[in-house]
Amino acid sequence: MPKSLLVFVLLSLGAIHVSAQKVVAGNSTPAAPVPFSPPAIHALQISAGDLLDLDVFDTPELSAKLRVDEQGKVTLPVAGPLSVLGLTAEQAGQAIEARLRDADVLKDPHVSVTVLEFSTQGVTVLGEVKNPGVYPLLGAHGLLDLISAAGGETANAGKDVTVTHRDDPDHPVIVKIASKPGSIAAFNIDVRPGDIVMVAHAGIVYVIGDVNKPGGFLIENNDRLTVLEAIALAQGTNHTASLNHAMLIRKTGGVRKEVPVPLKKILHNKAEDELLADGDILFVPGSAPKNAMRDIESILPSAAGAAIYRAP
Repeated sequence: MPKSLLVFVLLSLGAIHVSAQKVVAGNSTPAAPVPFSPPAIHALQISAGDLLDLDVFDTPELSAKLRVDEQGKVTLPVAGPLSVLGLTAEQAGQAIEARLRDADVLKDPHVSVTVLEFSTQGVTVLGEVKNPGVYPLLGAHGLLDLISAAGGETANAGKDVTVTHRDDPDHPVIVKIASKPGSIAAFNIDVRPGDIVMVAHAGIVYVIGDVNKPGGFLIENNDRLTVLEAIALAQGTNHTASLNHAMLIRKTGGVRKEVPVPLKKILHNKAEDELLADGDILFVPGSAPKNAMRDIESILPSAAGAAIYRAP
């Protein structure tokens, strides 16, 4: 091949390569990053029962530890009572400085206030957590931090978490705690002192008997689960299952009742797929007569000891 022709071919291939790169780069749009908002830091307000550490610079006789009384007041040395209810520590220091000047106690006071004990500035964490209770909200803490402080979620916890603000109880905020990596929805929830965090309970349907994966399955899809969906979560029935003798054990009015389930017809689309409720036990017996004739008393222990699974 002549040298000039070889150079032409190489230049043409290079141009095609560059052009292809431009086309690919033009068609690929990078995914926009999800904005992340760090947990909000709320200046804690002083309330009745709080213990304050009052430090007046270079004047130890005016410094003291003061307890806020029921009226939200503290009694300052020499300067007398002063209301600090609803103020932050910084605002309380400024108010005390003004009182010391107005009372001619000091001409140019410099006061710092530290809250040693908060009486009512915690966040109440309730519901499906291992250690429900009141936890202090000091500094920047997100929703997951508070749930973690309460010992984490229980095995029966749902994905919905409700945050009720103390100053706006009629408009609770509901967030879904997603388990997939990269989800930051829970970090963006504004949690304030005095709020109530409620971790929802996920309903459980038990599938036991002659199935491949007996256990309890959490109801997280709009609080509904059908018989077919429950059997699918249990990875289907065994070939020895007696599909015509399946039963549903449901608690109604405090009494457990047995309800026959036409499982074979449901599987063959000859009967309506039934809707299950929280606490239902779907029992699929084996084909042996002794398994098909089991009663409630012999089935309940199996459900009580079943493993709990979260649907994928």
